[in-house]
Amino acid sequence: MVSADLADVVEVVLSHPASSCAFFLTILTSILWFIRDSLKVSSFPHRHVLITGCDSGFGNLLARQLDGRGFRVIAACLTEEGASALSSLASPRLKTLQLDVTDSASIRRAVEAVRAEVGERGLWGLVNNAGRSIPIGPTEWMQLEDFRKVLDVNLIGVIEVTLAFLPLLKKARGRVVNVASILGRLALTGGGYCLSKYGVEAFSDSLRREMQHFGINVSIIEPGFFKTAVTRPDLIEADLRRLWTRLPQDVKDSYGASYINDYVKAQDFSLGILCSPDISKVTWCMSHALTARFPRTRYGAGWDAKFLWIPLSYLPSFVSDFITNLLLPAPKNEKKKKE
Repeated sequence: MVSADLADVVEVVLSHPASSCAFFLTILTSILWFIRDSLKVSSFPHRHVLITGCDSGFGNLLARQLDGRGFRVIAACLTEEGASALSSLASPRLKTLQLDVTDSASIRRAVEAVRAEVGERGLWGLVNNAGRSIPIGPTEWMQLEDFRKVLDVNLIGVIEVTLAFLPLLKKARGRVVNVASILGRLALTGGGYCLSKYGVEAFSDSLRREMQHFGINVSIIEPGFFKTAVTRPDLIEADLRRLWTRLPQDVKDSYGASYINDYVKAQDFSLGILCSPDISKVTWCMSHALTARFPRTRYGAGWDAKFLWIPLSYLPSFVSDFITNLLLPAPKNEKKKKE
């Protein structure tokens, strides 16, 4: 029955010349796009890739995956413990170095170490993956320093690291892969995280247009919600309670005494539903951006990114506001209650 209905639809489409042309053009375009998207670069063992934030999460998994494919991986970790743990899981080919993306001296040392490693070949890939989420929460709860803590890692760190490694990337006519977020398209909460990811989007767009003249491709990864250190509910809750504790009493009253508990419960519930444990969906995007002959400009990673958040970002604000307001509680003003 279904096949008969489908045959009827195809027959109707093919009976009209304009519809027939549009149908075949759509099929042909899809096939050509698939073929183009599948083409790969070669000589992986001769290509060096630097990945930041390899202590855990996306960076750690990507480093191991690229190492397994034969790339010359240089994994930048924040801690010695992270570097040692990663080295024990990888081949002798993988090199580690310590890098704090908020420290200019640390970045300069990393540039010298990478230059000595890559030689005249240059650097094929730079993956700006290092990031942090907290402090995150209602904007009024923040102080300026709270914004700086996140922006220094997620945005200023990305910019400084990229600028420092551009000469080596130009030598190899390589790739820059910047990790943004769906929160760089749709701001769901306050703090520096959404600001930083919007900034990564803008920085990457301008960099891509400028660097294409030098043969450098720039790709943006836009993950949805995944289970990593960035989305650990216990760490986010502890920091939220720290922010709440230091608020003046009149500000607490404006939200209501139970607001912090309601907020934490709603957030834990949302993260529990939305966060996927399969972080390979993100590293697949990163890997494709490094290995495809024609890398994409943007990669939406995760079903929630592709079918919820990114489409929602294109809808009118009253629609996105309605959906996002369902995720967190509304304040219960104690003063109004007393009046």
